[in-house]
Amino acid sequence: MMVSLFDQFASPAMLGIPLIAIAVLLPWTMFPNPLPRWMTNRLITVQMWLTNRFTNQLMTPLSLGGHKWALLLTSLMLYLITINVLGLLPYTFTPTTQLSMNMGFAFPLWLATVIIGMRDQPTESLGHLLPEGTPTPLIPVLIIIETISLFIRPIALGVRLTANLTAGHLLIQLFATAVYVLMPLLPAVALLTAAVFFLLTLLEVAVALIQAYVFVLLLSLYLQENI
Repeated sequence: MMVSLFDQFASPAMLGIPLIAIAVLLPWTMFPNPLPRWMTNRLITVQMWLTNRFTNQLMTPLSLGGHKWALLLTSLMLYLITINVLGLLPYTFTPTTQLSMNMGFAFPLWLATVIIGMRDQPTESLGHLLPEGTPTPLIPVLIIIETISLFIRPIALGVRLTANLTAGHLLIQLFATAVYVLMPLLPAVALLTAAVFFLLTLLEVAVALIQAYVFVLLLSLYLQENI
């Protein structure tokens, strides 16, 4: 039994070596490599189809200048999906439950979209800070509010991903502990709890996929405003 439910979010170490490095690098080894032959197996075919569908949906609202981000955004989504799903396995660690790592993804990419907007179209980018038709007395207040909302965007990206995955892991831990404790005392209740636990696990798999998609989708929306 763990002393605290939040111990599962501490970065594990073995022989003084932090295992978070392995958890971060492992997903790259799980992607199928391109093969020199024409025929591919079912796994690569499904992966290519899903990747093409996602990239097409993500790049359609963007102009041609934003299509340069296709490889980066698609790779980021596949990477986040792999980390999130692998973190649901027993005796594993989920790096995306660490706010520092998520902010490391969110802040540089958000800042890149802002810099691109200021470089390519400074007037339109600064125009987002003041909606058209704003009454003169409200101009200073709205500029301050829009500036704060602009700088909150990377924080919201990182906190959203961290909070959703952390809450899911806590619920899984609570239900698993409940099944373990209730099994010798109330077997019928334990079986019912185990059924709910199974459904919750399926829900967390969906959350792991959706949160990776939402993270990249919001980045593409920020990019769309600045190109």
